[in-house]
Amino acid sequence: MTYFNIAIDGPAGAGKSTIAKKIAKQLGFIYVDTGAMYRAMGLYFLRNQIAANDKASIEKSCQEVNVTIEYKNGEQNVLLNGENVNGLIRTEEVGNMASASSVYKVVRLKLVELQQNLAKRENVVMDGRDIGTYVLPEAQLKIYLTASSKERARRRWSELKEKGITSDMNEIEKDIIERDHRDMTRDFAPLKQAEDAIYLDSSEMTIDEVVHKILELYKIQKEKDV
Repeated sequence: MTYFNIAIDGPAGAGKSTIAKKIAKQLGFIYVDTGAMYRAMGLYFLRNQIAANDKASIEKSCQEVNVTIEYKNGEQNVLLNGENVNGLIRTEEVGNMASASSVYKVVRLKLVELQQNLAKRENVVMDGRDIGTYVLPEAQLKIYLTASSKERARRRWSELKEKGITSDMNEIEKDIIERDHRDMTRDFAPLKQAEDAIYLDSSEMTIDEVVHKILELYKIQKEKDV
């Protein structure tokens, strides 16, 4: 059986995760939360008292880790070597370790391997910076989702405002532009539009409009595959 994979790439603040989750829910696909997978890896390193700067131990332990995602009763479960670690991976300590350890190429390669294995046995929606170009180059539907830096900054400013946090929209936009540059110029699997990806600018679109558009593209691709 061939499973259908949807890859959504794009810069920070384009709404990738929100949209990917909605599409996965409507199609009954698994939304692959790549960030949660990095956190599970971080939890493993912490449990085994491996320091973030201990590259040799991190590289060795990557061989012993299996992280996957499953859905039960509509809830995402992150499994670390078969254990549901949902309630353990959202701490600041785990988040810091996930961020620190993700800089190692061996960690990224291990997660890519696990994500590819998951996509071979499930219908998935995966979002990130390098999904269509590197993680799932054979995905049947690839979307490059973006929006102007000004619009992405406005969205982030609005999110912070709703949380009661005061921020400067110009500073947010500056940070977004700098992050775009880092993502697009990094040596390993940089952010770029895959040659066969569909470019979708959401600057003037609502979340529901973007979801509707991608679902339409999915139906078109499914008909081609029949």
